[in-house]
This record gives sequence, structure tokens and C-alpha cells, in this order.
Amino acid sequence: MLKVKVNNQTELVIELENASTGTIDGKAFAWDVIEVKDGSFHIIKDNRSYNVEVIKADAAEKSFLISVNGNKYQLNVKDKFDELLKSLGFDDLSAKKVNEIKAPMPGLVLDIRVNEGDIVKKGDPILVLEAMKMENIIKSPTDGMIKKINVKKGVAVEKNQVLINFG
Repeated sequence: MLKVKVNNQTELVIELENASTGTIDGKAFAWDVIEVKDGSFHIIKDNRSYNVEVIKADAAEKSFLISVNGNKYQLNVKDKFDELLKSLGFDDLSAKKVNEIKAPMPGLVLDIRVNEGDIVKKGDPILVLEAMKMENIIKSPTDGMIKKINVKKGVAVEKNQVLINFG
């Protein structure tokens, strides 16, 4: 499931069954997509032809600027994991001064990808937390410096336990 906001106005819910079929807001669709060159596609949908070019892509922010037959569209994409973070209250961390990263759920620390004193950027992987047999990469919610690492690899943590302190 993807939620795609177009030009910060219209939001569409897209479910892809495979590369050529799915639903948009519950309505079935089918299309043929051919990549003409890197970032340029030819799409046929409902017997209409579209030339689509990806002008700018920010994968970390899931933000894209595309051109469809010469018309530009800003797309902001959220997947099921973004929705989960929103439901847990972790979607607006960058808007606040972040001093620490807490465990979003109970789990086992599989890997720590930073050291104390490291400078990190928003979106950089910080550590890997295994929960419910899934590996979750915990990313930095902001730019900053790692002040203190409060956990060790292989240690079980509880929900809301402080994992990392920022300086």
C-alpha cells in the first residue's frame, strides 16, 4: 500500500498487485510501462499514451518531481512503514529538537551502525532492531552528533527505552 500526495493536495491510495496491475483508490487499473532510458518511461493506460520523466528524486524523503506529457507534478509517497511510524507518533520527530532515540517497540539490537562522536545526517541508519521476526532499521530523525550509545549489540530492549543520545 502506498499513499501518494500529488502537489500537496490530492492523496491517492495505490495498491500494486504486480508491475502492471493494481488499484488506485479502490478502482482497478492496468498499464504497460517501458523504461525508455534512465528516468524516462513510456506508459499506456486506458488506451492513452503518457511520456513520464523523473526530474528529481529524493529517496530518503520519498519525494519525487515528475513530468507527465510536459506537466510537472510533485509526489510525496508514504508506505505502510511510514503509516506505522505515524501511528506510533514517530512521524514528526524532525520538527522537534531531538535529544534521544527511543525503541519504537520491544526487540533485540542486532547491529549498531554508529559510534559515539559520529556526525549523522537525517535518514542515516543508526541501528538495526529485530522485532516480531523482522529487522527494522532505525534511522536518524535529524542531523546531529551521537553523544552516547545506551545499548549493546545482542541486548533486548523494551518499548520507549532510550537507545541513543544526541549531543
